[in-house]
Amino acid sequence: MDKSNTLTILKNAFLIERKGKSLYEKAMDHAKDEVVKAFFKDLADDEQEHMNILEKQFKAYMKSGKFMAGGFENDGGAVTAPDILDETLKDKINAAGFEATAITAAISFEEKAVKMYGQRAQEATDPEEKKMYHWLSVWEKTHLKKLMALEASLIESVWHDNNFWPF
Repeated sequence: MDKSNTLTILKNAFLIERKGKSLYEKAMDHAKDEVVKAFFKDLADDEQEHMNILEKQFKAYMKSGKFMAGGFENDGGAVTAPDILDETLKDKINAAGFEATAITAAISFEEKAVKMYGQRAQEATDPEEKKMYHWLSVWEKTHLKKLMALEASLIESVWHDNNFWPF
């Protein structure tokens, strides 16, 4: 792939991470409960880490035309949703509140990131680029699992609280 396209992909990846971080920070600032604040802070911190990685890779690629080795061999973000969601968090988020709306919006960001990173991991010819995008894809899948499990729980809670269940 030509250098221009690779740089464009890196820029777009950075922008997705930056938007996600901004959304998580806004949700964190809006949250009144410390458990909810901590949840969004963890997500924002992850996005900042991803931005730092992408920035370093952008600089390395601009300088040498190659991605630098970055230790992307592990799938550190590969955690299943039930391991990271607890009842305290679910109970603190109002299904009709700002935090729930932020979760729905974040799902869209994370889906886009997973798709872009997964596709790039398959297309990349540079082994380090391939590893990095695979690593990012796994992290974003983890975020997506967290958010989707939380959203499903909130929907179920609304249905239960409003007696929408037919049985």
